[in-house]
Amino acid sequence: MQAQSESTVLLAVTHSNLKARFMEIRFDRHMSIDSVKNKLCFHTGSAPSAMLLWLRSSRGGSSVPLDASRMLGYYSPQDGDELHVEDTDPTSASRNGWLEDTSKVEKYVMSEEDYNKHDGTYRKYKEAKLKEDPSWTLQKDLAARKQGHADRLPVATPETAAAGDDFQESEASSIPVGSRCEVQGGRRGAYDEPVGKNDGSVKGQRFFECLPGYGGFVRPALVTVGDFPPEDEEFGFSDEDEI
Repeated sequence: MQAQSESTVLLAVTHSNLKARFMEIRFDRHMSIDSVKNKLCFHTGSAPSAMLLWLRSSRGGSSVPLDASRMLGYYSPQDGDELHVEDTDPTSASRNGWLEDTSKVEKYVMSEEDYNKHDGTYRKYKEAKLKEDPSWTLQKDLAARKQGHADRLPVATPETAAAGDDFQESEASSIPVGSRCEVQGGRRGAYDEPVGKNDGSVKGQRFFECLPGYGGFVRPALVTVGDFPPEDEEFGFSDEDEI
């Protein structure tokens, strides 16, 4: 934070045409009032020639008009005092909310034709994905991204029996059959999207029933049971959404 010189003062600034209260602005007490106006022009948009300045003490009292022939220090301003700008220009851009009310500004609306000419949009991304896979959806895409993350996690299969039939038995006992759960990495099961490895069977041996790609074998320690909502409800995405 910049150290404040003994000759400088921090003043709050208000404006006759603007509702906003500006952050405190640093002024040097040796500045002429004309120099103060020139500095305020960059903050308020009012022309220096159209400014009348008033100083009000933070300790109360009436506002004092600032004479252009004086230095700011003549009025003994203190940190926290208020410097008020009165804009006398009837054609000022700050009048009638033009510098604050964004509803007055005409918005640019891109036509569908122009939008379709742009590369790198979600629409172009979606079109390319549908050409590769007509069944593509945004939900599947998000699930695939999560899958890529989860593939780095250790996953068990029926063949990992070397550790014994009772491996992680206590963890498995706390997971009732049919429970909603989440596998470490974000996959929810039975998986809400086809991010799994199988349909509940491996090498002809069936362990449970599900659609192809919606099943997987995972160590119990990597599973959390809970009231997890389906992913499409949680994220609220639609295939018609634009990003």
